[in-house]
Amino acid sequence: MTQAERRAAAIALVLCGLLASGAAQARHVNWIRMSGTINPASSDFIQKAIAKSADDGAEALLIELDTPGGLVSATKDIIQAMLNAEVPVVVYVAPQGAWAGSAGTYITLAGHIAAMAPGTSIGAAHPVGVGAPGGEGEKKGEGRDIAGEKAENLLAAFIESIARERSRNVEWAVKAVRQSEAIAADEALKLHVIDLIAADRADLLQKIEGRKVKVHGRERVLEVAGAELRAIEMTPLERFLHVLSSPDLAVILLLAGALGLYVEFTQPGMVLPGVLGVACLILGAIALQILPFSWLGLILFLTGVGLLIAEVFVSSYGLLFAIGVACVLLGGKMIFDLPDVSDLRVSFWSVLVPAVAGMAAFIAIAIFGIGRTVGRKQTVGVAELIGLIGRADSALQPEGSVFVRGEYWTARADEPVAAGERVEVLAVEGMRLRVRRAPADA
Repeated sequence: MTQAERRAAAIALVLCGLLASGAAQARHVNWIRMSGTINPASSDFIQKAIAKSADDGAEALLIELDTPGGLVSATKDIIQAMLNAEVPVVVYVAPQGAWAGSAGTYITLAGHIAAMAPGTSIGAAHPVGVGAPGGEGEKKGEGRDIAGEKAENLLAAFIESIARERSRNVEWAVKAVRQSEAIAADEALKLHVIDLIAADRADLLQKIEGRKVKVHGRERVLEVAGAELRAIEMTPLERFLHVLSSPDLAVILLLAGALGLYVEFTQPGMVLPGVLGVACLILGAIALQILPFSWLGLILFLTGVGLLIAEVFVSSYGLLFAIGVACVLLGGKMIFDLPDVSDLRVSFWSVLVPAVAGMAAFIAIAIFGIGRTVGRKQTVGVAELIGLIGRADSALQPEGSVFVRGEYWTARADEPVAAGERVEVLAVEGMRLRVRRAPADA
């Protein structure tokens, strides 16, 4: 080989190295942070992130997950997008203390790579509100919940198919649904529920480097070590809808809206309570559009609010008030109680009870104030003169003049009253007072 040929070969090697280095530097991994409930807003966000990652040539999409659960329909859409993704999807339950509860269990198992941070947990995917198998009712053959059994069997089959597709522990996956089994990260790794435990994102990418995954029917080797991490953020509208998709917030908005309108109707002209009340009701209605709800629960809830407000205008000696509180609590508990479509519930003791107690206390104070006002002696207008003690300025036989509360009035008495005697006002008749001689002890 001549010197010129050797020089050309060396230049070619350098160029190849530079190209390889540039390609390595150009590699990137998209990542998203998914915390909170699984709802239509978060479902759309994850699906868009999967499509975007496939379109921009990302090596993988990393989903950092921390969720207590969510809607079955939204979870199903996410799983479908993950199973049909054209880019590897890595689900990472993080940070420490996070959990992949209920719907999060399905999403974690559906990832091409399933990983957890130390100190995290996964499981408890049993439909909320459905009785556990083998309960007392089943032993006696009583109280069989057909709808609950249907939801449980369907979700068990769903998670089994996911675990089988990703070659994960099918037996444990079914237990997570049927027996609400939940485990920590180290046990999940031991039972082959997940693939690995990683301390952080960099550690995770290093550990999955070179792993083979099946993407859209084709085997693919992950080349992610040292790749650039590009965050995909929710749009302001997605973030707003995600926050709004909370049963707790929906109930609080409905109560606040009703209270605001009540204040506006009883105190016309204040404007601000009415505006805030309408805004809260609109936001509550949007939340009900996003979340599946029970019409029976909603009707009970609104009936209870109506009875609480009616107590202010109707003297029922507390009966309407008590029934209203009971209806609001029962309706609030039932309004999102749909185990076959969602595991989202109103936090009864930490949210519903304090919110209802606050509204009930406000209305009770209003009732007490109105009662005191009605029972109090009138202090404005001419009627306030009734019962006052004055002095006869002239003899009343039967008419004359009296001096009452710094003013002279024409007065009439049913019996003669001498000038200078003390008189008591009995009534106001137009511009004339009807009086009598004041009692000695007055």
